[in-house]
Amino acid sequence: MSGLEATPDPAAGQAAPHDVPVPYMQRTRDWYLALGFDNPYVWAHYRDVPFAPLKKPLSETKLALITTAAPYQADKGDQGPGAPYNAAAKFYSVYSGDVRDDHDLRIAHVAIDRDNTTMEDPGSWFPLPALRAAEGRLFGSLTDRFHGLPTNRSVRHTLAVDAPEILRRLQEDGAEAALLVPNCPVCHQSVTLIARHLEAAGIPTVIMGCARDVVDHVGAPRFLFSDFPLGNSAGKPKDPGSQAETLALALRVLEQAPAARTLVQNPQIWSEDPAWKLDYSNVATRSEEEMAQHRAKAHADREIARQIRQG
Repeated sequence: MSGLEATPDPAAGQAAPHDVPVPYMQRTRDWYLALGFDNPYVWAHYRDVPFAPLKKPLSETKLALITTAAPYQADKGDQGPGAPYNAAAKFYSVYSGDVRDDHDLRIAHVAIDRDNTTMEDPGSWFPLPALRAAEGRLFGSLTDRFHGLPTNRSVRHTLAVDAPEILRRLQEDGAEAALLVPNCPVCHQSVTLIARHLEAAGIPTVIMGCARDVVDHVGAPRFLFSDFPLGNSAGKPKDPGSQAETLALALRVLEQAPAARTLVQNPQIWSEDPAWKLDYSNVATRSEEEMAQHRAKAHADREIARQIRQG
């Protein structure tokens, strides 16, 4: 071969060079440096990954749902659809909810892909209705409660506080497996840390998410990767078929994974045009004026979060 790189031929089925999983870890590092935070985030990383096999057929298994979505708080400002990042809507402790009730959970508090996600359909980030529809058919039953996991940037806090609390609640509920659904890049790290903790305690898990590099870097037991914009881990918005297929595939991964680090890619395609992958936290595509606005908001949001935590 010559040293010249061939130009992809769409007619031959070749993909565009940027039609690969978004490098969220690098984008996040570059973005925070551009915002004026000069301590690049250090992501959790493990070589060994725990793996717990199912103790009974999935059709007889009691399944728990773990989400990083936040309960809507009417007094906390705009939380969607289309809302900007809302630091006031964050939560910092594990919470639980009755799976037989309907819940208004939002994702305005996390760094999702707001260029390509409108936040109009909770079914794309909170699959409880889809799970209820599949209960007794694709798996045995749901636990009485689902659980909300905070998006803590502190790996130490997630491991020392949130992981034991999630495990305690799942053990109280008699959970025999768990489905974890993250949203932003740090959410993906948090749920992977929780999945590892649960697997080490004997509870099999599967993550359904969109940030492949984060989950792989931390080291997940089982992962269904959907190449969708962040905020759509449970399927395409306003597309019940996509959401049902995504859930069914995640459950098959839970049941059939042969060993730790099992990664299956959802065959669904977000768009025939992969240009959306260039948008997320990409300093190279933003003007200096835009970055100045982002810097001002980021520092204001950090102060709001600090006040809430100290509150």
